[in-house]
Amino acid sequence: MIDINLLRENPDVFRASQRARGKDETHVDRILEADTARRALIGEYETLRAEQNAFGKTVAKAPKEEKPALVAQAKELAARVNEAKAASEAKTAEYEELISSIENLIIDGVPVGGEDDYVVIKEVGTPRDFAADGFEPRDHLEIGELVDGIDMARGAKVSGARFYFLKGQVARLEQALMWMALDLATEHGFTMMTTPTLVRPEIMNGTGFNVKHDDEIYRLERDDLYLVGTSEVALAGYHTDEILDFEKGAKKYLGWSSCYRREAGSAGKDTRGIIRVHQFNKAEMFVYCPVEQAEEMHEKLLSLEEEMLQRCGLAYRVIDTAAGDLGTSAARKFDCEAWVPTQGTYRELTSTSNCTTYQARRLNIRERTPDTVDEAGNVRKGRTRSVATLNGTLATTRWLVAILETHQQADGSVRIPEALRPYMGGAEVIPVVAAE
Repeated sequence: MIDINLLRENPDVFRASQRARGKDETHVDRILEADTARRALIGEYETLRAEQNAFGKTVAKAPKEEKPALVAQAKELAARVNEAKAASEAKTAEYEELISSIENLIIDGVPVGGEDDYVVIKEVGTPRDFAADGFEPRDHLEIGELVDGIDMARGAKVSGARFYFLKGQVARLEQALMWMALDLATEHGFTMMTTPTLVRPEIMNGTGFNVKHDDEIYRLERDDLYLVGTSEVALAGYHTDEILDFEKGAKKYLGWSSCYRREAGSAGKDTRGIIRVHQFNKAEMFVYCPVEQAEEMHEKLLSLEEEMLQRCGLAYRVIDTAAGDLGTSAARKFDCEAWVPTQGTYRELTSTSNCTTYQARRLNIRERTPDTVDEAGNVRKGRTRSVATLNGTLATTRWLVAILETHQQADGSVRIPEALRPYMGGAEVIPVVAAE
């Protein structure tokens, strides 16, 4: 949720943000109109309510013979109070719907435009030259089948399209990625969290997902619960309705969970293999911090993502995502895209977002500022204010695509990146398995 005070003071900034996102800038004006009308109606209701309270005392003190007329007036006044209350509540509901549905204010410097208008910040590493190695690369699914590590056919038989089984050393490779992410995050002060994968609608909404209109989300109607597409959702809700203490620094968590996405908008896209699937595992960083630290923290999360990619020996690029592709909550987002040899392009493996105070406002997560002392020695207690939240992917199942293809050998076996070998029992290669 945005800061209404900031919107009142700087509506043009929000209009510009909406334009950059490709969204309706008149949404800003509708919020302002609803806000003005809401406050006026609340004032009218409160005035009438005060009048009603005062009139009630008059009725109580009036002589018996005057009371019938006064009671009639009181009933008329009560009806006006009820009408004013209903009008203020209706306008407040309209206002809350409008302000909760507008996207976060983007940070200065975010590229304008849609999905294809990103800016490449840097490219790291050189895509492998398979021609120089003397063989044509296989795609990750073919490799996965040769090493008996990916079974899409039985995944579909058991659960339907876009489900799969990971087996043997490939399954272990996925776990190795997760453990390496955990170790790296722990080194940098993150607390590991295994998180719920089912959340209440208010938590999903609070994180910025629109449960009414998002076709990507799985819903369990009987229980009115939602399957998460990332542990960001559960971690964002972890401190709902709390006042946080940052005396010892930002609160940093690494959520480890299965994630679920319907991929409703990707019909016909990436149907082969495990690039776009309905269920996957993910290690997700999540941070609560003071707003002044948010941009510095964002760079830190990005640096950890890059360290993971470098440990895995992957060529990648970092992009500054355009405003129209940020989603609802992010004010800025950096993606790391790894080179996928058989596709001849970079594909997203990680994403890190600075959500500023947007999620915290929706979930009522605050900090208390320090007390202040004026010249006369009077102590003024610190006020509360919304905190900033940030998230970033440190490992996910999709990484297997880039690792298997980048590190394949001519016979279909896969050399395990050196950094992952300690998590693989010291194994250096995932061998081809003879067909049964």
